[in-house]
Amino acid sequence: LLAAVWFYARDYYRADETAVAAMADSAAIRIRQEERRISFMPEGADTGIVFYPGGKVEFTAYAPLMQELAREDVLCILLKMPMNLAVLDMNAAEGVREDYPEVTRWYLGGHSLGGSMAASHIAGEEGYEGLLLLAAYSTADLTDSGLQVLSIYGSLDGVLNSEKYAEYRPNLPEDFRELVIPGGNHARFGDYGAQDGDGEAVLTGPEQWAITAEAFATLLH
Repeated sequence: LLAAVWFYARDYYRADETAVAAMADSAAIRIRQEERRISFMPEGADTGIVFYPGGKVEFTAYAPLMQELAREDVLCILLKMPMNLAVLDMNAAEGVREDYPEVTRWYLGGHSLGGSMAASHIAGEEGYEGLLLLAAYSTADLTDSGLQVLSIYGSLDGVLNSEKYAEYRPNLPEDFRELVIPGGNHARFGDYGAQDGDGEAVLTGPEQWAITAEAFATLLH
């Protein structure tokens, strides 16, 4: 059993070179790396997002997307999950907000399995403004939550279960926003190469990250 768990844990999508490069400080964004999280900190940010990575994806693969969000003056906290599976620590966001008292507005977000786990966590929490779902759906009922919800997926996504997405769509608030990115796919919310079963994207990774960040910035205003 232990051997099976070990092999399973080693079978995951690893961050590409662009993601590694995105974890370096810049003039505008300071990076703080800790054991279970990486913080992307633009100066003077009063809005923050805690982000859950996709299932079996190295969490650092989302560093380029976090950089794009941080350029919109959003403090981004990228969380590391046990065995790269958010389902093993659905409540990983607990206690994070208290470490950044200067941030007055908080959002929770995630990609794929991470998005679903973020939705389940936020259903039992208070103090969040909203939720960012990337190629994900909420099995938790958020209809009366008062949350701002933005759901984004690519038109060429071959991994997102469209039937489940449609089934759980009514769990979101009536005024939730939805964006389908033409030419986008599942894997290009991160930077970890092609994903099994996914469609072939027309957009580049940087293009999909920029569209995602712009849509999230619109939600904030």
